[in-house]
Amino acid sequence: MSKIMKNWLYFGAALVCLATSAQAQTNAPDPMQVRSWAAGCSNCHGTNGRAESGNEALAGANKDDIVKKMMDFKAGRKPATIMHQLAKGYSDEQIVAIAGYFAAQKK
Repeated sequence: MSKIMKNWLYFGAALVCLATSAQAQTNAPDPMQVRSWAAGCSNCHGTNGRAESGNEALAGANKDDIVKKMMDFKAGRKPATIMHQLAKGYSDEQIVAIAGYFAAQKK
């Protein structure tokens, strides 16, 4: 293989790597979309996860704990009055994004 062909091959491989990297970065949900998903939790868990007494506050909670609870609700492993139904309406990726949103909020 000639040197020119090798250079083009390396250039092409670099373009593929860049395109893959850019695609991976754009797969992250839009922060405004995540905020919108999280707003659906405000009726019970308060604005930005700061709940009134009697409900569980989500603001500043551990992200992994929120994800585990939501996955347990979704799978029916954790008893609930309504959360098992609500959790089924979100994809696993949405649950992770929402948990990250609440974990980042101030208590």
